Parts: sequence; C-alpha cells; structure tokens
Amino acid sequence: MIFKILIRYILGYVNISVEGYYIERFINICIGSGIFLWNVKIKRATNAYANVGLKDFKKLREIAKKTKCKVKIEAKRGMPFLLNRYKKRKIFFLLLAIITVLIYLTSKFVWNIEIKGNNRIEQDIILEELAECGLRIGSKKDRINTVDIVNKIRLKREDIAWMRIDMRGTNVIVQIAETKEKPEIIKQDEYCNIVSDKDAQIVKITANNGTKIVKEGDIVSKGNILIGGWMEGKYTGTRYVHASRRNYSKSLV
Repeated sequence: MIFKILIRYILGYVNISVEGYYIERFINICIGSGIFLWNVKIKRATNAYANVGLKDFKKLREIAKKTKCKVKIEAKRGMPFLLNRYKKRKIFFLLLAIITVLIYLTSKFVWNIEIKGNNRIEQDIILEELAECGLRIGSKKDRINTVDIVNKIRLKREDIAWMRIDMRGTNVIVQIAETKEKPEIIKQDEYCNIVSDKDAQIVKITANNGTKIVKEGDIVSKGNILIGGWMEGKYTGTRYVHASRRNYSKSLV
C-alpha cells in the first residue's frame, strides 16, 4: 500500500468529498472497479472524504452518477501540483529525478509474495521453502530462477503435486496444487464395531459380518454401537471380527 501511495504522490492525487445517500455503495463499486482509495473517512451517513489518484478520479464521475452521489475536489496534492507552484525552483526537479530513480530501482526487487491453492500446507511453511531456494521479499528479480525453485520444492515435498511461479511487476504469485490425502486403510481382519455417526432412527439393518445390536425402528444416538465386532458360534464360541453392514437410517431433526 505504501508503494501505491508513493506512486500516486508522484503522479498527483486529489482529496475528494462525496455526498449522497449511497456512500457505502459508491466505495464498494470503486474498490470493485480497481480504483485505489485511501484515507477514507466517513463523517456521517451521507458524507465521506478520501484520496484518489488523478487517473482514477476521471472514472469516478460515472460511478457517482450511478450511485446518485456528488463528488467534489477539496484539495490537489502531489508532485505535479508542487512543481507547478514552485516551477522556478530547481530543487523540486532534482527531487523528482531522485524519486524517479528510486522507483526504478525498487521495481527491480520482489516486494510481495502471494500463495494460492494451499489448503493443508501452511503459508509460512511454503514461504520458508521459497526463502531457502532464494525467493523472498527483497530478492532481486533477475537472480530468481523460477523453474529451478519449482523443481527443488517439488522434489523435496511429496504433498505438492503441481507448482507454478509467476512474476508480475514487484509481485510474485505462487500457485500450487496439493496431492490428495491417502485414505486410512483398515485391515479387514482387524476387530472393530460399527457405530452410529449421528442421531437417527434405524429403518433397515443387515449385518454382513458381526452381531446386530439394534433392530429396525430403534432410535440411536451418535456413538451407539450398531453392529458388534464379534460372532457367537455353537462350536466355535466367540469370534472377534471386522464388523460390516448394510443399513438404512433417517436423521432425527
């Protein structure tokens, strides 16, 4: 944001007042249209103040008309207006040249890294991995090999299936696709019960393996055993099994 404000100061900006009954809608449309407003101050429900760049100010007329608001320039700020006021003073031209050089130099470095597509992997972990490969805020752009970084991280991490790094100005967009989690594999010969995962009424239940504990029409709560992981045999006695079933239930509201 500081970088954006600095650019607006160099190119010039205006302090505006907005009057109308749809102030919030006016601001939301501006943001949605990519118009950068800062120092927004809402004095009351029908009046607000903000700063906006000269280039974006021209776009406000259509938005003001759409939202039935009145936009007025309260003050003009920035280098163009200062230079116009003090055009005979060389110090300001020198200052403008210095700022221009500074902006050019800062554009050679990375000032923002955005991570997209991560759900399970924490963003800080990805940033640490990128930093180890030489990509961090403040890194010089011409020294960054995105292909090499992607290959190193993908070889190191099994939870990343796909990765891409795009450099857009001073911003770096890192897009990743995570691998799917492996489902927990339960051995069919292990002893276990079948339990209810919700409050419900049993409509139909069939035990493929194990012993039925409930019957059709029973009301069960979450956590109740439906089919026990054992079987009674006349000659085999009690055998512990991996319970399995086909049951039908309806949730209780």
